[in-house]
Amino acid sequence: MSLGLRKDDVVVVISGEYKGKSGKILKVVPEKDRVIVEGINIVRRHTKPSVKNQQGGIMEKEASLHISNVMLKCPKTGKPTRLGVKVLEDGSRARYSKKAKETI
Repeated sequence: MSLGLRKDDVVVVISGEYKGKSGKILKVVPEKDRVIVEGINIVRRHTKPSVKNQQGGIMEKEASLHISNVMLKCPKTGKPTRLGVKVLEDGSRARYSKKAKETI
């Protein structure tokens, strides 16, 4: 299954606790159909002191969201939009916003 979304795309959460909020994709996990979005779905982790983290304690970080719960934010209108793919004259493929009909 092709996800269509990529790292650094700006997305809007369309369902769940963070509905309506937007953020940049930090990581895409295609094997599990999940994405990690900056500032969305923050969880707390209790960590022991280690070489990497000498302090330990409670750390906050972003947890993943299912890909079906986010939509690409249209660069022109700023609203959630579906993605389309069209083949250009030179044979390359380009993603475009179905709402504004503009290449992303």
